[in-house]
Amino acid sequence: MIRRPALAFAALVLLGAFAFWFLTRPTVFPAAALPDHAPDLANGELMFNAGGCASCHAAPGSGGEDRLHLAGGLALTTPFGKFVAPNISPDREHGIGGWTLADFVTSMKYGVDPAGRHLYPAFPYNSYQRMRVEDMIDLKAYLDTLPPVAASPPGHEIPFPYSFRRGIGLWKLAYIDGKTFEPDPALDARHNRGAYLVLGPGHCGECHSPRNAFGGIVAARAFSGGPAPEGEGHIPNITPDPESGIGDWSEEEIAEALSTGFKPDFDSFGSSMVDVQENLARLPPDDVAAIAAYLKSLPPVSSAGG
Repeated sequence: MIRRPALAFAALVLLGAFAFWFLTRPTVFPAAALPDHAPDLANGELMFNAGGCASCHAAPGSGGEDRLHLAGGLALTTPFGKFVAPNISPDREHGIGGWTLADFVTSMKYGVDPAGRHLYPAFPYNSYQRMRVEDMIDLKAYLDTLPPVAASPPGHEIPFPYSFRRGIGLWKLAYIDGKTFEPDPALDARHNRGAYLVLGPGHCGECHSPRNAFGGIVAARAFSGGPAPEGEGHIPNITPDPESGIGDWSEEEIAEALSTGFKPDFDSFGSSMVDVQENLARLPPDDVAAIAAYLKSLPPVSSAGG
């Protein structure tokens, strides 16, 4: 005869499993919610450059026009394992050519693939979720004009328990809400444009912010720099802190650095910032100036934590 404590324990286990499965269920953007929007390829290209898509998804070592061959393959080694950027070319078998618009928006807003699997947040949907759906539609339309690449990069190398994708749903409860960027009425149009580009497609905070033990951005210290996500080196502080940040850079100097790669001290950007700068240099000057204005308006935060 099964004892009552054993039955109670079994019931609790089942209840816990059901609660876990319910709380970690993937969220999908319904096709019926897509706006009636005619794709703008020029804006799609702008979003492509603002998001630095080529930096991660072009085959490693690609340059020139090859940066538009989005075969994937770049490896990002982190404390959670090694993530490999996928093929996002319009190839229907190896890339995302077979994805619907709703599939694409779901991946950008909620980090879920067409098979209903949680995507790892090495893909920065934590920031992309802030993008307007119209901009996502434009981006997908632009990606569809690029060369299809029939190649599949190697898979991720993720140890347990991080390899259990369903568990990412718990992480998303804290960091993913799918809300679109809302302009701040206290800011003018230029600052709001800069905020949108920085917080959304540009995903600047993903690298320039410290993270907690769960890999989440420490919001109170956003943009104050921290260890490089791939585990080597340090990403600088880009708040206007006068000692550890860019407090002594003017808006014009920030814009000039993002446009040319040369900092006010005549040094040049290094490491992964080289690719970021080359992408940002392809943006309209007004957008680069808007990014500079927004960064200059951030509250100063010391890299040292003071």
